[in-house]
Amino acid sequence: MHIEILVEDSSGERLLACLLPKILGPQGEPHTWRSHTYKGIGRIPAGLRASADPAKRILLDQLPRILCGYGKTPGIDAVVVVVDSDRRDCVAFLQELKALAARCDPAPRTLFRLAIEEVEAWYLGDRAALEQAYPQAKLKLLDGYVQDSVCETWETLADAIYPGGRMAIKKAGWPLPGQIKHEWAERIGPFMDIETNTSPSFRKLRDGLRSLIAEIT
Repeated sequence: MHIEILVEDSSGERLLACLLPKILGPQGEPHTWRSHTYKGIGRIPAGLRASADPAKRILLDQLPRILCGYGKTPGIDAVVVVVDSDRRDCVAFLQELKALAARCDPAPRTLFRLAIEEVEAWYLGDRAALEQAYPQAKLKLLDGYVQDSVCETWETLADAIYPGGRMAIKKAGWPLPGQIKHEWAERIGPFMDIETNTSPSFRKLRDGLRSLIAEIT
């Protein structure tokens, strides 16, 4: 089967590049996928009519148009959309996304998955990988993290592994936050064990992809 994967930013795409082969198997053996990176999550447009500039590549702003296009495109078995929930109500947000997909005609088979509150929750769900990538991590600080809680997740990870923590990153300003998130994906991602990760939102991604494959093949 072939899957199109939409991700709200490039650091998330880099992490998925590490994880998808562990879940789906090597590219092309037998499943294939193609990832598309956006420059932010945005919001679902009112009436599902996108008014934002497509060139700005904001994911939710363009999602109705993108899904409608995939629904008419042969050779695409499923679309997977991966976004951060941030501080949204997860149940309500997921319902909004599913309602959006249902209004496409024809609608592609679409799987929505949320990282709660941010994709950094998935790193924090694998302490062994995190400690392998960052042996000097502040373990006591990590002990205080409640998995998949809404608690300023990336800042918590930064405090544990980055010199000077969140304050140093925020003080430096852009582009350092983006660069740091890319570094986390590249350093922690390869060590992550998809079977032992304790993040419920990561497990839903893993299990959702496996179910998708089972349904289609």
